[in-house]
Amino acid sequence: MGTPALAVPALRRLAAAGYLLTVVTQPDRPAGRGSALTPPPVKSAALELGLSVLQPPTLRDPAVVAALRALAPAAIVVFAYGEILRRAILDLTPYGCLNLHPSLLPRWRGPTPINAAILAGDRVTGVSIIRMDPGMDSGPLLAQERVPILPDDTAATLGARLAEQGAALLVTTLSRHLRGATVAQPQPAAGVTVCRLLDKADGQLDWRQPAAALDRQVRAYDPWPGTSTHWGTRRLKVPAVRLLPDLSPAVNLDPPGTVRRLRDLDPLAEGAGRRLVVACGAGWLELTRLQLEGKAVQTADALLVGYPALVGAVLA
Repeated sequence: MGTPALAVPALRRLAAAGYLLTVVTQPDRPAGRGSALTPPPVKSAALELGLSVLQPPTLRDPAVVAALRALAPAAIVVFAYGEILRRAILDLTPYGCLNLHPSLLPRWRGPTPINAAILAGDRVTGVSIIRMDPGMDSGPLLAQERVPILPDDTAATLGARLAEQGAALLVTTLSRHLRGATVAQPQPAAGVTVCRLLDKADGQLDWRQPAAALDRQVRAYDPWPGTSTHWGTRRLKVPAVRLLPDLSPAVNLDPPGTVRRLRDLDPLAEGAGRRLVVACGAGWLELTRLQLEGKAVQTADALLVGYPALVGAVLA
């Protein structure tokens, strides 16, 4: 059971290990500018592998539960499926439901653990495999591995590493579990944190925040929901930034959101004349890639060619 691209490596590993698989994923949804019905990435991968695919609108339907029971599965493996599993599903198989979760449980239970870890400034995260219970990511641990968070990691780059490492751990753990060789350990009572679903409004940048916090926000919300600000009445997306070391104390007098060329602050910096920086509540961020409303993503210096008035503006 899985839906997004994050779950595809696990599916491919399970298929390569020789398991007889049926794939359960979310229904096709409208996507893109034309809102054409688009299959989930897991469905596309499953069909490529020649696997049977089920796409029930909900797992609460007794007929769906009956159909799954008729398959007589030994176990159910879950990774980012998109619906909470009720007791009727959890009790369906002799070996239970195993969930691959991209965090070091009990830290960051919930739907957005990768984003939450980056946003909080965690230096380490990981992958956990639990035997599911009716709670949210609260089941006993079967296996866990740590994964470092790199200083320039985005949700996309960190997610890709977690997906691959988690897929490898899943195949090893499932094999041991089916042999009765795993020992379920209750999650620690201390250190529980919970993350929430993200909304597009979460991507609005508040330049009164410290530069380090804004850097984490940009990286945590790449690729979704993305981060943006406003230049006057126009929305300016900010897909990538770079955290700068402390500059001259004099520049701290600029109101948060003020845009300058780096050469105005640090004339000796490499390429200072082509680089844009923005004042934050504490510190400065370099704007490395920008997307003005209605335009393509550009480097900051390329955008300046057409819009030199951005220098000196105050973003909000």
